[in-house]
Amino acid sequence: MKKDIVYILLLAMGITAGCQKSLLNPLPASDMPDYIVFDNADRIASQLNGMYTVMKNGKFLGGKYQIANEVRGEDYNNELSNNVTLQATWKRIVGNEVQEVKEIWSQGYLTINNANLFIDGMNAKGTKVVGDSLSKIYIGEAKFIRALSYFCLQQLYARPYWDGNGSKPGMILYTQGHTEKGNYSKARSTSTETYAQIIQDLNDAEGVLPKLAPGSQAATTHANWYSVIALKVRVYLFMGQYANVLTEAAKIVSAAEPFVSPGGHGLVADINKLYASPYTTVESIFSLPFTGTSGDYPGTQTQLGFYFSPKALPLQGNGEYSLLSTGIIADSSWKSATDARRKLLTKVGAKYYMTKFAAPPPFTDWAPILRYAEVLLNLAEAKVRVSNSVDAGALALLNAVRHRSDPSVTFAAGDFASPQALIDQILKEKHIELLGEGFRSMEVTRTGATFAARATYIAVPPTASNYIWPISSDELVYNKLCADNQ
Repeated sequence: MKKDIVYILLLAMGITAGCQKSLLNPLPASDMPDYIVFDNADRIASQLNGMYTVMKNGKFLGGKYQIANEVRGEDYNNELSNNVTLQATWKRIVGNEVQEVKEIWSQGYLTINNANLFIDGMNAKGTKVVGDSLSKIYIGEAKFIRALSYFCLQQLYARPYWDGNGSKPGMILYTQGHTEKGNYSKARSTSTETYAQIIQDLNDAEGVLPKLAPGSQAATTHANWYSVIALKVRVYLFMGQYANVLTEAAKIVSAAEPFVSPGGHGLVADINKLYASPYTTVESIFSLPFTGTSGDYPGTQTQLGFYFSPKALPLQGNGEYSLLSTGIIADSSWKSATDARRKLLTKVGAKYYMTKFAAPPPFTDWAPILRYAEVLLNLAEAKVRVSNSVDAGALALLNAVRHRSDPSVTFAAGDFASPQALIDQILKEKHIELLGEGFRSMEVTRTGATFAARATYIAVPPTASNYIWPISSDELVYNKLCADNQ
C-alpha cells in the first residue's frame, strides 16, 4: 500500500508538470542525448507521459485504429466517399499504399520504439535517478504499452491465431530502441512468437505495477495491475486459450454477483456516464485521455466523434459513417424502448448515427481501451467454451451486462439449445455493448467468421487475401527482410 501511495503522488506530479508548455509535448527520447533524457526525475516522468502521448495519437489508438476496425464490419455506411476517411477500408479493398495502412503501422511502431527507448534509458541511467522501486513501475508501464501496441497491430496485419495455431507470420519484434537512422531490417516473427512477447511483457508488468483503485485519473489513464490483467484476459481469448482466460479473469472478477474486482471495478449503473466527463468511472479500466489544449487531442480526420457523429447540431461531427439498418441495430433483442444503449444512437432524418463520442470539436472524448463489461463478456465466453455447456456462470455474466442497460431482458438456460447458441448470444451482446469502440473487425477475424456482405460489396470469407490488411509499403521498401501478407 505504501508503494502505491508513493507512486500515485509521483504520477500526479508528472501529470501536473504536463500542464507546463515544455512538458505537454515532451521532446522524444530519440531527439535528446541519453544523459539529458534521464538525468532527473521530472524529465523521466515527462518521458513516461510522452509514451502515452505517442500511443494516443489519432493515427493509432487515439481514433484511427478503432475506426478502421469498426468500418470493416457490417454496421456502417460510408456517407461521403472520401478516400482520406477510410473509404478503402470500408470497401475492404486496401492496398499497401493506402493511407490508413501506412499510418497505423507507422504510429504503432513509433509507440513501440518509444517504449523500447524508455526501457533502455531506465536500465542505463534512469533507475539510478528514481530508485529501483519506482523504476520497476515505470518499466512495467512501458512494457504494457509495448504489449498493447503489438497486440493491436497483430489484429490488422496478421492472420488470426487459429489459422495454423500461431504458425503464420506475425509482427516484426523489436525490444531495443532505435535512436538514429540505420538498417534495422528484420523478418517477421510468427504469431506464436508475437503473442509470447506480448504475454511476457504483461507478466513482467503484472509483477511490478500497483493495484490502483478505480475512479481516479491515474488509475484510468496509466497502466496498473488491473489494466494488465484485463489485457491478459483479452489476449488469451484471442489465442483461443480459454482456460487461461478463466485463470486471469478470476483475479479481477468475483465468483458471484454483483461482479466486481478486489479493487472495486464494476459496471456503472448508467452506461451513458462512461462517455461523459470526467470519464473516470469504476468500469473504465484503461482509457486514453484528451483535453482542449493544443496538441492534446486527436489530429484532423482521426477523431472518433468526427467520423461517427452527424453534422446536425449540437453534435458537430462530420457524419462520415451512419449506421446501416441491416447491421446490429436491427437486432430485435436490442429493444429501442427499454435498452439504455439505444440512447447512444441519434436519428437524423431516416438514418441513425453512433454518438457515444458526442463532444464537439476538437473532439476531446476519451478513448476507452479496456472496460469491465468486456472482461465480463470475455469470461462468459470462455466459461462456455471450457465447460462445453450452457454454463450457469456464463449466463449470470451475460445477464449482468444486459441488465445494466435493459432490466426487461433476462436470458435463461432454456433459451439456448446448445453451448454454441449461448456463445452466439454472448458475441452478439459484445457486438452491441462495444459498438463504436474498435472491436468489430477483431471479433470477426478472431472467431473465423465471414465479413458480411453489405450494399454492393460482397462478403469476405476467412480464406480471402483481404481478410486481413497488407503490410505498409514503407516497411516493405526499407525492410527487405519483411514479407508481405499473401
